[in-house]
Amino acid sequence: MACRISELVLDAADPERLAAFWSEVLGYVEFGREDDGSIEIGPPGAGFGGPQPTLVISPSDDPRSGKLPLHIDVSATDRDQDAELERLLALGARPADVGQTGSESWHVLADPEGNEFCLLRARIQPV
Repeated sequence: MACRISELVLDAADPERLAAFWSEVLGYVEFGREDDGSIEIGPPGAGFGGPQPTLVISPSDDPRSGKLPLHIDVSATDRDQDAELERLLALGARPADVGQTGSESWHVLADPEGNEFCLLRARIQPV
């Protein structure tokens, strides 16, 4: 038997804002809130344990220092990379410099709290 990723947990100074951003980016919906202020989002109609992992946005007052050891890669499902880049920037993402050369096939971005993620060139089929 093997494991699979069921949830990814992101600490956030403003869980509400970050959950709204990632819900728009991924087409996710809110599944629930915990007493500690955590917000779980995921694919509509699936929920925890579905074919894609959910995201849990957890409140944290700890300041982030340095680059995260893990980042999210996203791929557009219904448009080309340039159109998706415009959409992500309009949602509040911003370009991030992590030492890329400019010849990469992906774009490095940061979410509203500065967490880096990459927009890949390849378009993939929706689940």
